[in-house]
Amino acid sequence: MKVEIIAVGSELLTPSFQDTNSLRLTEGLNARGLEVSFKTIVGDDEPDLARALKTALGRARIVLCMGGLGPTEDDRTRETLAAVLGRRLVFRRSIRERIRARFKSRGLPMSASNLKQCYVIEGAEVLDNPNGTAPGLWLETGRHRIALLPGPPREALPMFENEVGPRLAGLGRGFSARREIRLTGLGESAMETRLKPVYDALPPAVNVTTLACPGDLAIRLTYAGAGPRTAAEALLDRVEEGIVRILGPWVYSRTGEPLEAVVGSLLKARGLTVACAESCTGGLIGHRLTEVPGSSDYFLESAVVYGDLSKTRRLGVPAALIDRHGAVSAAVARAMARGIRDTAGADIGVAVTGVAGPGGGTARKPVGLVFVALARERGTTVTRNLFLGGRAQVKFQSSQKALDLVRKVLTPAPERTYNKARTRL
Repeated sequence: MKVEIIAVGSELLTPSFQDTNSLRLTEGLNARGLEVSFKTIVGDDEPDLARALKTALGRARIVLCMGGLGPTEDDRTRETLAAVLGRRLVFRRSIRERIRARFKSRGLPMSASNLKQCYVIEGAEVLDNPNGTAPGLWLETGRHRIALLPGPPREALPMFENEVGPRLAGLGRGFSARREIRLTGLGESAMETRLKPVYDALPPAVNVTTLACPGDLAIRLTYAGAGPRTAAEALLDRVEEGIVRILGPWVYSRTGEPLEAVVGSLLKARGLTVACAESCTGGLIGHRLTEVPGSSDYFLESAVVYGDLSKTRRLGVPAALIDRHGAVSAAVARAMARGIRDTAGADIGVAVTGVAGPGGGTARKPVGLVFVALARERGTTVTRNLFLGGRAQVKFQSSQKALDLVRKVLTPAPERTYNKARTRL
């Protein structure tokens, strides 16, 4: 039962837009025991779309097509699929009335262009869309099952969960179960070396994949198959425990949460507050922390003190200290962390200063040199780091290091178990 996802839209073929819907759809399909064999991105050109649909129908039994159901001239998915299948388009008054009522509730008249959304491929079921004007369509042709979904995520994803998912029930082979472990502070190759005992003992039903970017690693465990779900979950639990036993000091999440969410939970649970003084990160730490809903419970402020004068005026860092050690130094990072903690009245002060690049580096202070400091009542900790990569990567790794410092001071040190013997699973 091969599955193909088609994302329609010329904008998806430019550097400005990404197809993120297919990731969520794949997750939903996998949870139903269906594996995606193909993903296609095609523009709005009708001949190209027709070729993509014919190819998909020739190699997959289930085809999910997103986009091209809107009211504009370049929305041609419905019409193109009807032509490929040799079916008529039938006007549905009920859809027209629903769209008209939607516009009326907003005090607007229905546009004539919306009438094209009222046409349904002959023999198709209409999929309700409470979040937009474009209805989805579901077709069964004997051999194929085809779903047409709108492109906007806030419309496509609920429609998949509420309308398409139930129609796919029973088509997959068993089910899929997953785990995601995230860690930081360890390189990919070092992680692979430490995990060799786990890989050597890995059960055949469990698949392990790793996703790596500078400063962050994710290990995904997947079980796909039949059998009792409780047995599959227990099997994944044993594999997960084996990994955490080895990588414990670097693991910050066993549920796939980003580091900023983990840190936020720790701060909230302990009733503590944090404030940041950011130089080379330019506010990235504050941005990440405030991406988490409810962060106002623990996050006070982030001061972007980019210039030397701002470090002195805002944080009270002595100008003489900057002259003596330079802005990128352990001494200045320490003073920044203390300054933001005191001026903000926070329990924890975090500071970052460094050379993000691509210019500005010297032999003594190369690009990627970043000092991260954390001040609390007990004292101040400073780390010296040399990050690799471009400017964006250095900034992200700096923010990751700062957040991880907070995590570590709020988390009891895990037992450092580096068992090189064969791990029992």
